[in-house]
This record gives sequence, C-alpha cells and structure tokens, in this order.
Amino acid sequence: MRSHHDMGGLPAGPVERAEHDYAHWEKRVDALMVLLSRLKLLRVDELRRQIESLPPDAYDTMTYYERWIAAITRVLLERGVLTSDELGRRMTEVQAKAAKGET
Repeated sequence: MRSHHDMGGLPAGPVERAEHDYAHWEKRVDALMVLLSRLKLLRVDELRRQIESLPPDAYDTMTYYERWIAAITRVLLERGVLTSDELGRRMTEVQAKAAKGET
C-alpha cells in the first residue's frame, strides 16, 4: 500500500529546471538543519520520518521547507529540546514583532 507522501512513478507534470533564489526564511531553515545535525540534535532519518508522518492535507499543501520546519519542530519537541510552552511563547513574540513591522 502506498502512503500519501510516496509519489514515485505517479504523473507530476514537468520539472522546473531553472535556478531560483531561496527566500530568506528557507535559507534559515536549511541552516538550522545543518546546525542541529552538527550538534547531533537531529538526524536525517528523524526529519524524513516526521515529514512522512505529516497528515495528507498538510503534506499536500505545504512547501518543501514548510515540511522541513514542521518536521524539525516535531523532532525538537519529541526529544525535549524545547517545550510546546516555549514554542508558543516564541511564536507569540514573533507574531507581535511582525504586526509592528519589525523583523
């Protein structure tokens, strides 16, 4: 049985071969993955497991790096590196700064 993330062999349309710039936040997610890997706080197989366990509606609507940051967050919560309370407080701070136009 094929899981929702397994798209191998299915028609997907043309592949975009042109180079593109990454958004600043996408570069940060990539850098975070590298850092956490070097600190041995995250392994690639953990990232993949979390991405593949995303519900179909989330997996299908998220971009590549949105899946990555969701998976990274889930691993860090699972390992106890951060708590959901800490995450919630930080998200509130970021949202407040964004509302004020701060970055």
